[in-house]
Amino acid sequence: MVEIEDKLISLDLFDKKFVCDLSACKGACCVKGDSGAPLEEDEILKLEKELPIIKSNMRKEGIREVEENGFYYYDEDNEPVTSLVNGEECAFVYFDSSNVAKCAIEKTFNENKTSFMKPISCHLYPIRVSNLNAGQAINYNKWDICKPACDCGEKLKVPVFRFLKNAIIRKWGELFFNELENVDKHLRGK
Repeated sequence: MVEIEDKLISLDLFDKKFVCDLSACKGACCVKGDSGAPLEEDEILKLEKELPIIKSNMRKEGIREVEENGFYYYDEDNEPVTSLVNGEECAFVYFDSSNVAKCAIEKTFNENKTSFMKPISCHLYPIRVSNLNAGQAINYNKWDICKPACDCGEKLKVPVFRFLKNAIIRKWGELFFNELENVDKHLRGK
């Protein structure tokens, strides 16, 4: 691990390679797992405000779920996460013409109808962030459904942190990303 500011960063972010390959995985991370996407407290407020607009891009199953049970719940770790349809896919999932799972929140953002892009946990994936007493732990989450992304990343030689540049800058700022670049150069002996 390396430490930057108050963050402990796994070396996997520099060593592991990753580039999403939606044509291969079909957006499996949005439909598999044991809970919804982690939400930050400020994201709950943003989603609550924007939900009427986002619903225009949601499936009827997702709309029914959020209307009956709310758009988030607290998981077994008492963390807020997006609601699930039938305990499986995220309530905000829709499927495109190729049956790829995509995000209704992000689609609404791309249509310039909302200022909220999508939960930062989704944008940062496969990075997972854990809060510590005095900072954060930033780790790579290895999941078998992302094997196509790992293969694609290896082929293109793109480390996890570089693939997630925009998400990292969104979460922690450009200076932090530049520090990651410096760590990467140091690790590679340049």
